[in-house]
Amino acid sequence: MQTSKAKRTIGWTLSILVGLFLIGGSGVPKFLDWPGKQEMMDHLGIPMGLLPTIGMIEIAVAALYLIPRTSFLGAILTTGYLGGAVFTHLRAGDELFGILFPVIIGVLMWTGLALRRPIVFSLVLGNVPGCRPPEATSTEPQTAL
Repeated sequence: MQTSKAKRTIGWTLSILVGLFLIGGSGVPKFLDWPGKQEMMDHLGIPMGLLPTIGMIEIAVAALYLIPRTSFLGAILTTGYLGGAVFTHLRAGDELFGILFPVIIGVLMWTGLALRRPIVFSLVLGNVPGCRPPEATSTEPQTAL
């Protein structure tokens, strides 16, 4: 499946923006001290001592996403990370935007990857040649052994 240069460019642009946010806007600040950090972490219920580990995980999965050879794995791992962020904001009782923001980042991330690598769209839609579910050859119900 071929992709146009414009789609690939848009995909890389989205991917780089998501990567920059995850690494520079969210991951690196977990290692820095800034006003309001303690209050924010108290609100979210995250111990300050856990932030470097969370930051390392965030930077690692974002880096995997930005490397072409590991981008699919990186997207899967980043989706898990963002799911944890959604849970954290739900548990803290945050407003709707705070809860949905990680979902928005995830949608942008997968859209960027799919524009870079159209096979992702095919996987989502189930249109991958040679990857069909086996046809049932019998009308009788099958039982487990």
